[in-house]
Amino acid sequence: MKKNLRELSKLRDSISYVYFEHAVLEQDEFSLVAIREDGRIPIPVASTTCILLGPGTSITHSAVRIASENGCMIIWCGEKIQRFYAAGLGETRNSDNLMFQVEACMNENRHMRVIRRMYLRRFGSIPDQHYTLQQLRGMEGIRVREAYRFASRVYGIPWKGRNYKDDDWDAADPLNQALSYANTILYGICHASIVSLGFSPAIGFIHTGKQLSFVYDIADLYKADISIPSAFSAVKEFSMSTEKLEQLVRKKMRIEINNKKLMRRIPEDLEWIFDIGEGSDEYEERVGNLWNQNGSVQGGKNWGDINYNNDN
Repeated sequence: MKKNLRELSKLRDSISYVYFEHAVLEQDEFSLVAIREDGRIPIPVASTTCILLGPGTSITHSAVRIASENGCMIIWCGEKIQRFYAAGLGETRNSDNLMFQVEACMNENRHMRVIRRMYLRRFGSIPDQHYTLQQLRGMEGIRVREAYRFASRVYGIPWKGRNYKDDDWDAADPLNQALSYANTILYGICHASIVSLGFSPAIGFIHTGKQLSFVYDIADLYKADISIPSAFSAVKEFSMSTEKLEQLVRKKMRIEINNKKLMRRIPEDLEWIFDIGEGSDEYEERVGNLWNQNGSVQGGKNWGDINYNNDN
């Protein structure tokens, strides 16, 4: 029976993510199961946005196929979700959003309009619409700094600034480690969402030059609301808990992601930022078009049957 792609879960109705270490992921009928020493864990793959695979994990070919068919992204990451190694592709049936993103990026006026709408989404309002890009960056720096100070007061955790080194992870204090854990989870979710909606993670507007530039653009919309409070809350609880810090961060992130309705906000924000209307996360099956000088022509047909003799 041919699969009806319209029956797939929408991104906005999906579970955010699941993370595994030291497990084997296999197909279980039409879904997935993670097999660990402590038992079998079913994975509702049709309604999961992304699966994060940490050290000691393996996944079967059939499990990858099931995940792909259900639009669930698979991300391979390092221990404690510290590193992003690779990702599979989400299930996207057309390139409309990607073409819209490319056109907006290459047009200077539209590029700046997207940037302003990104900052407007963060600030809520911009008093002067004629602020330069440099002024907007300065305003954003102040906003983020105040977000750290506010979280410090709320959770009673001293804030000494963002400070860590990739080559000396253990030298960072627990708060900086927690922030890195939280941000990496946020990047994974934003990456999966961007690809699922048919956009490119590499074509950024504020960030440029990286394969994840657009992921950083979108994740910055939510750090102050989600990853920063999650990290501070986890560190506060860490001193009184027997759990590992990264486990607490994952729990706090799930709570914030659910409370702040992140899975609903991402597609809505992308629609608003690009001003492309609703419905960009619908799965659609259709024949692609062929490029033409004056637009596009119908694909899926043999154009050799056309008589090109101008005299007839």
